[in-house]
Amino acid sequence: MALPSTSVPVSTFPLHLLPASDPPYKLLQNHPSLSLLSKCKSIQTLKQVHSHIIKTGLHHTQFALSKLIEFCAVSPFGDLPYALLLFHSIDEPNQVIWNTMIRGLSLSSTPELAMEFYVKMIWSGILPNSYTFPFVLKSCAKMDSTQVGEQVHGQVLKLGLDSDAFVHTSLINMYAQTSQLRNARLVFDKSPLRDAVSYTALITGYISIGYMESARELFDEIPVRDVVSWNAMIAGYVQAGQYEDALAFFKEMIEANVVPNESTLVTVLSGCAQSGSLEMGKWVRSWIDDHGLGFNIHIVNALIDMYSKCGELDTASDLFEGLEQRDVISWNVMIGGYTHMSCHKEALGLFQRMLQSNIEPSDVTFLSILPACASLGALDLGKWIHAYIDKNFQYSDNISIWTTLIDMYSKCGSIEAAQQVFNSMKHRSLASWNAMISGLAMHGLAEKALELFSRMTNERYKPDNITFVGVLSACSHAGLLDLGRQYFSSMVQDYAISPDLQHYGCMVNLLGRAGLFDEAEALIQNMEMKPDGAIWGSLLGACRVHKRVELGESVAKHLFELEPENPGVYVLLSNIYAGVGRWDDVARIRTLLNNKGMKKVPGCSSIEVDRVVHEFLVSDKVHPRCKEIYDMLNEVDTLLEKAGFVPDTSEVLQDMDEEWKEGALSHHSEKLAIAFGLISTKPGTTIRIVKNLRVCGNCHSATKLISKIFNREIIARDRNRFHHFKDGSCSCNDYW
Repeated sequence: MALPSTSVPVSTFPLHLLPASDPPYKLLQNHPSLSLLSKCKSIQTLKQVHSHIIKTGLHHTQFALSKLIEFCAVSPFGDLPYALLLFHSIDEPNQVIWNTMIRGLSLSSTPELAMEFYVKMIWSGILPNSYTFPFVLKSCAKMDSTQVGEQVHGQVLKLGLDSDAFVHTSLINMYAQTSQLRNARLVFDKSPLRDAVSYTALITGYISIGYMESARELFDEIPVRDVVSWNAMIAGYVQAGQYEDALAFFKEMIEANVVPNESTLVTVLSGCAQSGSLEMGKWVRSWIDDHGLGFNIHIVNALIDMYSKCGELDTASDLFEGLEQRDVISWNVMIGGYTHMSCHKEALGLFQRMLQSNIEPSDVTFLSILPACASLGALDLGKWIHAYIDKNFQYSDNISIWTTLIDMYSKCGSIEAAQQVFNSMKHRSLASWNAMISGLAMHGLAEKALELFSRMTNERYKPDNITFVGVLSACSHAGLLDLGRQYFSSMVQDYAISPDLQHYGCMVNLLGRAGLFDEAEALIQNMEMKPDGAIWGSLLGACRVHKRVELGESVAKHLFELEPENPGVYVLLSNIYAGVGRWDDVARIRTLLNNKGMKKVPGCSSIEVDRVVHEFLVSDKVHPRCKEIYDMLNEVDTLLEKAGFVPDTSEVLQDMDEEWKEGALSHHSEKLAIAFGLISTKPGTTIRIVKNLRVCGNCHSATKLISKIFNREIIARDRNRFHHFKDGSCSCNDYW
């Protein structure tokens, strides 16, 4: 952008702020119509005041119009388009009005318009002043345009305004925010105006590129440090993930007798939340209470976030319920806290309360609640949220929302809807591609996942470690051994990505399921990091499939050392023994479990009906429609028997009668959820369930037949993947 010269003869400019026709300043300032502006809380009220100003004839004064424009352009209750209409109604706007418009536009999402107004201001014969340039330079920074910023810098020098403290600091900020730290440093070093504000501007620049040591050196040079300087450093440490340094710096600030403000406390509590530093968080809360700041809503919101992220949900909830007035952030942090701690039903309940309270959700709300929908399989609620977003946020450029929708639909079993969202996105991030690839992999659609990966690389997106987790998962779920090896090798050789535990876990699972135990063990031995429980667990699961008892015992020893309190290891080893008929060893393992006071994690399945999530445990009898559910279960078992289904009782305890074994199997949580789905939905409706454990072979075989008998598609998500049951077969082809 080429800016016009500012060397217009000064004599051509108005010599007075207000035209001669304007009444004296004090009379205007105290006019009853203008005093109403201070009470405006909406654009509708502003328009009423505007009408009153027109009736009284004040609209002929630039002072009154400047106040109206200031409200519309700068106030949080304003309306920038209305400010533009007012501006264009003025024949010769004065310097104050031009500056107000530039300020409003610089704060908007269209800083380019602020630059256009700056150019028009100069061409109209109005010289910019020290109030103009801070907002013009802010616009340059937001546009990330160093070239335009340098031209503005030249005009600052020509007008001799570089000695103004505000302009000087704005220049440093502009260069710092556009990553031109060398220029920022030159402006700083050449000027005698080295106050705390200019130091802080340069410090912020260093922080933005991660140069915390340089920022600290500058901070130590500041002659008199104000609270803003301390805040910049604390925020920098939090952004860099150096939480201990941030908290230590906060204590140093207290010791230096610098009183923290709201911004300080919110940042420090954010650091406590992100680092899980509950003890420090409690100390900060004690300081807040001692200084009477416990009623500040922004600080209370930060406390709610800190307590919930640190696992103290009851305390967070008490703070939330104790708020007399809650803003959208209050709701967001509490919902986010529940989601963070996997209390998904509580998150959904609070979201519904939020809607009933007539609080409009924000982008952040959806980024918290959609993962809760995904976890519970709450597809109907997820669809409602999607419709709400389409209606109210259709022009939102927040790619994260659409990516989260892809993830939600994938995890709720509607992979087609996930693909529709993905295909409708005009702009995609790497996370969007990753979510879609992982979703396809989760549903066993390996071919489509790998095709999408090829399309992604062809469109010049560089895959990251998350991408390859999705790709290798696709190979693992489909048993594509050779392709899995190729992608694992390509990840290292072509993209220089070092495998992490998830990548190794996919490969161990793939090799183990193929019976290549020697290769799987060699891979584990050559890992650069110590294998975790998930990797040994994958190998133990493969031992169960291939009845490798001795290897299973060896792998179980590793797991006992890593996860001594995990009952799942004992159960899996017990199942390996049961699979080969070693019932004495089964009894020994079960006795060990009992002696250690450990219990097998109970199977739990959920199903959503009419936006309500219903959960069932094995042999559950607490549901209000319990009798109807068990009546349907008996009907299902009768129809299965007629269809020739014979329950596989080989892995149920030997000392249990065959009749009781069959009863135990028919009361698995997924069978109860399916029975509830059959009595609660119309014939032909798809049934979607979510289970916390891997689906057992017996239920898998039974569900295939149920889908055929009742002519229903049943989509089940277990701990590992999705199963689409239809017409008596499953999408996994019995490989899971």
